[in-house]
Amino acid sequence: MERRVGKPLAHLAQGSEERRISFADTQAHPVPVIASPEWSGSETGGRRYAAFTTNVEELKPWHTLTGRMHFFLDHDWMHEFGESLPIYRPPLDMQRLFGEPALGPNGAKQIVVRYLTPHSKWSIHSEYQDNLFMLSLSRGGPTVWISADDAAEIGVADNDWVELVNRNGVMVLRAIVSHRMPPGTVFVYHAQERVVNVPIAEASGRRGGIHNSLTRILIKPTHLIGGYAQLSFAFNYLGPTGNQRDEVTVIRRRSQEVRY
Repeated sequence: MERRVGKPLAHLAQGSEERRISFADTQAHPVPVIASPEWSGSETGGRRYAAFTTNVEELKPWHTLTGRMHFFLDHDWMHEFGESLPIYRPPLDMQRLFGEPALGPNGAKQIVVRYLTPHSKWSIHSEYQDNLFMLSLSRGGPTVWISADDAAEIGVADNDWVELVNRNGVMVLRAIVSHRMPPGTVFVYHAQERVVNVPIAEASGRRGGIHNSLTRILIKPTHLIGGYAQLSFAFNYLGPTGNQRDEVTVIRRRSQEVRY
């Protein structure tokens, strides 16, 4: 990386040569390893991660066409789609395009919500969710954050079992009723582990899913720009961006007697 960007960077990894990490260490808690030359932060000397540290302090160029941050994207495809500058695009009408339920109540004891899967504050993907300390602090299994208004509409109290269902799949989780959630939107934190306290779903008769059970990939043409610095296409989790994390789903209270 030093040769590539013309800047000294090896010192970011100094002091890590003698470090030894056992499997037991990783079971106990997250263990920092080494500053990566591709990483944008520096954890040298026990420093906590902060984005773009190496770019700002070490003058390492950003991985863009010019080596600087880009606000304006001068590419023919971006011009054609009117997205050379950041703009607002409303969510797709999933009801008209794919037959999803319409947003809003339909008179039954269920509601239709926007379903988002942000990254977890409590784990690294599925790791450490079965740590005894974390299980003691959490609900001990999959949860969905829901607004107090939405919970009241379907008769859900905090910690009740609920099911989320759409054409992609089903989830069974406990409800975290919170005034911090806006009505019409629910959160299911990314990569909640399926092996900890996941009951059989009433809707499917099978063990009720993980966060990706309700999502799908929608690829946009501008995601496919290739060979143009930071716009070079590469697969992540079978898709180029996190746009599948904005879904539509039905949520309802289920029987509180669960079986596994």
